[in-house]
Amino acid sequence: MKYTKIHKEGYWILLGLCFVLFVVNLIIYMHYPKIIFAISTILSSLILIFFTYFFRNPNRIVEIDDPGLVVAPADGTVVVVEPTEESEYFGDRRIQVSIFMSIFNVHANWYPVAGRIVKSVHHSGNHMMAFLPKSSTENERSTVVIETPSGIQVLVRQVAGALARRIVTYAREGKKCRVNEQLGFIKFGSRVDLYFPLDTEVFVQVGDNTTGNETIIARLNE
Repeated sequence: MKYTKIHKEGYWILLGLCFVLFVVNLIIYMHYPKIIFAISTILSSLILIFFTYFFRNPNRIVEIDDPGLVVAPADGTVVVVEPTEESEYFGDRRIQVSIFMSIFNVHANWYPVAGRIVKSVHHSGNHMMAFLPKSSTENERSTVVIETPSGIQVLVRQVAGALARRIVTYAREGKKCRVNEQLGFIKFGSRVDLYFPLDTEVFVQVGDNTTGNETIIARLNE
């Protein structure tokens, strides 16, 4: 049975928000007419509901019997499916699949494949709109490379957007990872890029919606 809880990355933000809203409404209650206090209370409730909704952390477990299958690392919309040059790590052409997350999507990220983490690095950068192609190389981002048990390497890149100001990555070099584990969290609008070998069979196309840790997006040629 599925259930949803608050993600740990939102605990302190929600507590701080509750405190600020309480102080603001207390001041309004003491110094302004009741109608202003009523409006402020309604607006504060809506703000708190939105932030609570944003930091939701659904319990998702996927069961697959083919280690070559790649699971979507994020909720969102597929905005790129094409061969491209990946210059940061591979230095050759790869199939790029990019998933754009709006502020209404779940922003937890999952490992798309099981294996061992051979690279995990964070890059500072700009904060242009995440759906733009240049955001993959010019925005703040974290790059994680996973080597599967069969030796195939998959690159996952968390990309910050215009609103996203913090990328959280749990991946550490040398660590083993598996499907159903969270890779990290991106706060507010953002995207996740994946880079596969050219012989990978991709099951999604531009415009498709994905559900993190549920949608099967590709099969590696093992």
